[in-house]
Amino acid sequence: MLVPETLIDLERIAVDLARLAGAEIQGALGSTLAVRYKGADPEATLFKDPVSEVDQRVEEMLRARLADSYPEHDIVGEEIDERPGRDHATVWVIDPIDGTANFVNGFPLFSASIGVLHEGVPVVGALWCSTSHKLRPGVYHAREGGPLMFDDEPTAVVRDPGVRRRLGGDPEFLKDAALPWDTRKTGSAAIECAFVAAGLLQVARFATPNVWDVGGGLVLVRAAGLEARHRPGDAWEPLDRLPVPEPDKPAWRGPVVIGEADAVERLCRHLG
Repeated sequence: MLVPETLIDLERIAVDLARLAGAEIQGALGSTLAVRYKGADPEATLFKDPVSEVDQRVEEMLRARLADSYPEHDIVGEEIDERPGRDHATVWVIDPIDGTANFVNGFPLFSASIGVLHEGVPVVGALWCSTSHKLRPGVYHAREGGPLMFDDEPTAVVRDPGVRRRLGGDPEFLKDAALPWDTRKTGSAAIECAFVAAGLLQVARFATPNVWDVGGGLVLVRAAGLEARHRPGDAWEPLDRLPVPEPDKPAWRGPVVIGEADAVERLCRHLG
């Protein structure tokens, strides 16, 4: 278990890194970018999963900063394929731009996600988001046992009793009259974690996220007093820890539902 002082320091560094990433991303807006597509050969006609030069540059910058601040910690990132060693209890999980397809197309919904896992448990999260409940960019952040924050200020969700039908994030626009929310697809799992924590979305479902997609966001969800579940087998279970990728094992991916307790229960029952 990490002591409170250590968690405070980790959160501070994570927030600093998220802000650095956000500044780099914003500085690249409107410029001509080099973009490649994962798995695409020169003859490809269908392009998926883009990676921009900014993704690569931001991840390299974050890794360099972490190597200086915490050389004893491991790092797992989306764009640089380096698996952590098995002896390190603390692992940083980073996604330099979650929502790269949005970013390269100028669609203003994307995030830089910084998370810290201790023995697999998400304990610190800092997500720079291109927009927020304040209608401006900023960093949502939290640590284990601490409050949900936005740019260093506590964030409390205030419900409008006049809003009778709310929103849920879903990758497939799941529609069913039995579900009492309208679905939205943002193209960024990280930003949906932040939006759920901030009360903009009541619930969100992720089909097969990677550990770097949700490692930081799950801390925000917990800090907001909300639930997270996954389905490792036939039944939905509380999502309390994430498997850290290892050199000889495939990376974890699996269905996840986050949100208000009653909405999570209802959606999990609906999905079966």
